[in-house]
Amino acid sequence: SLNEIKRNREAEVMHGRVAMIATVGYFVGESFPSPFGITGPANDQLQQMPLPAFILLSTAIAATELNRARIGWVEPDFGNWSKTLWKLREGYYPGDIGFDPLGFKPKDAKAFAGMQTRELQNGRLAMIGVAGMCAQELVNHRTIVGTIEFYQKVYSGIDPYAACGEGVIC
Repeated sequence: SLNEIKRNREAEVMHGRVAMIATVGYFVGESFPSPFGITGPANDQLQQMPLPAFILLSTAIAATELNRARIGWVEPDFGNWSKTLWKLREGYYPGDIGFDPLGFKPKDAKAFAGMQTRELQNGRLAMIGVAGMCAQELVNHRTIVGTIEFYQKVYSGIDPYAACGEGVIC
């Protein structure tokens, strides 16, 4: 059905946007000092957040998700839930929540379709990239840049463990 296609497109667009932000977050979070003294691989940074900051972050995420649901989704009618559950509004275009402070959204339909295609493609690439970065950090517990530096030493013939002390895992 049209609603199912729109719902799947909504999920793809929103997950792609989150993945694009996460890709930037991996590199920025590991490269620059945090106001809370958070360090190390990005996979380990969330549990280092102070509780008040974590609550604030969770509240901000919940507020933006509730706003998106309010704009794009039909309110569920629990008396007749099978007709309203998982249903998008008629005039709602998947992913278009009206937030465009820099005016990037083209007015022309053809230009908008081109930009939408680029966003979907970049979002798909970001989802794959974030999955790879997350898996890499889970496997070797190094930052992204630390892994690149490690393998640069390996491929240039330098022992990457030479600087480690006796009995130290590095």
